[in-house]
Amino acid sequence: MLMIIVGVYSLYVLVSIYTSVMQIGYINQAKRKSAVLLSASEFLKAGNYAVEKEKMNILSSFFDYLLFIAWIGFGVTYLSSVLSLENDAMFNITMVMSFVVINSLFSMPFSYYEKFVLDEKFGFNKSSMAQYIKDTLISFVMTLVFGSLVVWGIYEIISNFDYWWLWSFAFIFAVVILINMLYPTFRALFFDKVTPLDNEELNAEIKTLMDKTGFVSSGVFISDASKRDARLNAYFGGLGKTKRVILFDTLIAKLSTKELLAVLGHELGHFAHGDIYKNIVLVGVMLFAMFAIFGNLPASLYLEMGLSESPYLVMILLLLCMPVLGFIMMPIMGIVSRRNEYAADKMGSELGGEAGAIELANALKKLVTQNKSFPLSHPLYIFFHYTHPPVLQRLKALGVDVGSSDKSALEGKCEAVL
Repeated sequence: MLMIIVGVYSLYVLVSIYTSVMQIGYINQAKRKSAVLLSASEFLKAGNYAVEKEKMNILSSFFDYLLFIAWIGFGVTYLSSVLSLENDAMFNITMVMSFVVINSLFSMPFSYYEKFVLDEKFGFNKSSMAQYIKDTLISFVMTLVFGSLVVWGIYEIISNFDYWWLWSFAFIFAVVILINMLYPTFRALFFDKVTPLDNEELNAEIKTLMDKTGFVSSGVFISDASKRDARLNAYFGGLGKTKRVILFDTLIAKLSTKELLAVLGHELGHFAHGDIYKNIVLVGVMLFAMFAIFGNLPASLYLEMGLSESPYLVMILLLLCMPVLGFIMMPIMGIVSRRNEYAADKMGSELGGEAGAIELANALKKLVTQNKSFPLSHPLYIFFHYTHPPVLQRLKALGVDVGSSDKSALEGKCEAVL
């Protein structure tokens, strides 16, 4: 059974790397052809950024694979031998959290490189080293505190229930819903400075827009995201009465009022269609599948690892294999998500009146330009990774003439990756 798990993980890594190689080869050829949506220089720059990101993802995937083999081969066994705690609950919690912390430490060089080398090179990073260290420490403490509580909860369920995997699923699913409700509050407390929108005219227009869809919010807020990143974004956070509209200050600075309202109209389309609840259901299906699989593994698997079946081992195996199931589920979730995006675009354009489609299209173009998003992707990469439709397809669906893009990059050979 252990070899089957290793084989499945190996296949996952190979497919993941293969899609990245296809994407790199496609972009390396497409970026030298006629520019689409962007100026020629920005088109080339966006292509270079996308390629650099994929190269880093390949290295990260390969490193994660080596780490997976190390954990499966000897890491978990060694960790259990060096940790000595008499209290069984504390031992299990310490084992799982030590695994999480060690993995986080190994991933830090990639995080640092992405922010202070790659994003710095392409003009995205606005964060200081002090800010980065502060954010990392806060995330580390929150992971230790809340992660330990979650692990303790699952430990108690595994130790006291026959169908522990079913109850563990229910527990984690409840945690996911709670996180969705509290995320805006926690982000405002520990990371971003969030202040109420003080533009009365814009506030009134946003309120009118929300009233059209029955969206009840606890307020419209501005996030000082520019202190970390130059990208544009906005989101609706929370559930029920905790819902908030969060606008990045970068978004307000770059979009006109009508374009901003078009973007919010798109987000309200997600609310009106219940997309957040659909996404939660999809996450629930994935979690159920994960717990169903790992709750019914044969006892021989643990013997192959030289360990007895225990709550910490079940949780570590689940965490190790979570990326595999996520990768398998991603195409399904992507298909649903992309369909939802088209529907939200349609509603956003309708909420904006006669010029709604034009304003939303202009906003999408600015998002591509400011975020240096390369507008073309290999179909295989879209299938496995895209939660949003390619921007060209979204513009065409809005009735915007974007011309025809050169697809000859699909026919060429991939250039060297590294």
